[in-house]
Amino acid sequence: MRLLALSGSLRARSSNGAVLRSALTFWDGPAATADIGALPHFNPDLDGEDATPPAPVAALRTAVASADALLVVSPEYAHGVPGALKNALDWLVSSGECVSKPVAVITASPSPTGGDHANAQLREVLRMMTGEVVSAACREIPAISPKIDPTTERVTDEATLADLGVALSHLAAAAAPLTP
Repeated sequence: MRLLALSGSLRARSSNGAVLRSALTFWDGPAATADIGALPHFNPDLDGEDATPPAPVAALRTAVASADALLVVSPEYAHGVPGALKNALDWLVSSGECVSKPVAVITASPSPTGGDHANAQLREVLRMMTGEVVSAACREIPAISPKIDPTTERVTDEATLADLGVALSHLAAAAAPLTP
């Protein structure tokens, strides 16, 4: 089973990047991370009936289409979804690659809420896109900073790692019946 991960943070050393890298260690199969930073701003004029989508958009759509499941890991900015991630999802709304695709949403934040606003917004957007949001695989990780080793850029907190393992096993179980 192929997993495609999307990170809502473009920072090279972000805590959500550490969560994403740590979560990927629990996936039993090929996994890749989409480059959403290269996407142009969403513009329907670039994506009309006779238009050829920009190359980074076509690459994202191909990656999503070839994945058996999606993992979205994101911080929360101003109680919302980071703009780069929302832009990536906007490029996928009308193209259909997310239809019935199992998706896990994980948000991590230094705050005690774990990015609950962004998590709820992402789940809603993905449901509207008819992705199959796997509730048992979704997580909000509060107070993330002390749970990460800045040297290895990985989660080191045992309880958080165990929970990420459970989340990824739920996502894999949801994707398994869809894999030929």
